[in-house]
Amino acid sequence: MSNLMIENLSGGMRTLGNREQLEFSSSSTKNNNLTETGKSFGDLLSESIEKVNIHQKDADAAIEKLVSGRTKNVHETMLAVEKAEVSLKLMTQVRNKVLEAYREIMRMQV
Repeated sequence: MSNLMIENLSGGMRTLGNREQLEFSSSSTKNNNLTETGKSFGDLLSESIEKVNIHQKDADAAIEKLVSGRTKNVHETMLAVEKAEVSLKLMTQVRNKVLEAYREIMRMQV
């Protein structure tokens, strides 16, 4: 859904209901896709994907070091692998929830 459509909907809501309750501040309508940190949802998602990728690369490097004999620390290797696995599972669940929310929005009748 584009920002134009969201602004049109919010304008229509203002005329239907009580102005004081439904009116949005000017800063929230200008930056409606920004979080409190000033980053958009897409930026946060991209950063999270990059972190998952880094965890996967770290786990691969730890496994390679263990197999090649450069390290004998099995605990750190297992921690890196588990961290990568948990972060990938979390990212998969976030993706599933975003897709579910998108499908729910697409089913809405306007």
